[in-house]
Amino acid sequence: MASPWEKRFERIRILVWFLVAGLACSAVVWVTTGFMQIFFGILAIMLALPSGVYLYVIVILHWKDRYRGRHSDLWGVLILIETSGWLKIVYFFRHILPDMSHSGRYLNSTPIVPGD
Repeated sequence: MASPWEKRFERIRILVWFLVAGLACSAVVWVTTGFMQIFFGILAIMLALPSGVYLYVIVILHWKDRYRGRHSDLWGVLILIETSGWLKIVYFFRHILPDMSHSGRYLNSTPIVPGD
């Protein structure tokens, strides 16, 4: 049975395609007018928003469950207090992507299973 994190990582891989499609639709918004601009604008939001919200939540859950660094409390405070989202993006690239590919500090990491 796959761990909860493997399932979450698979969802991220799928949702990235929705995010890319949403960004492509937002590019169409800039070159069209009228009904097509509104249609692609709404479509872009509908495609990109769930992906963005899920990635936002995954950053917080990953820090809570899996971070094995010396600055765990610092990351937690910065992620929760900071409102622009830049630190969440940095955390995603520094921790979640290496965990997804089992590299860096997550090379030999075993998933934390609740109840163990």
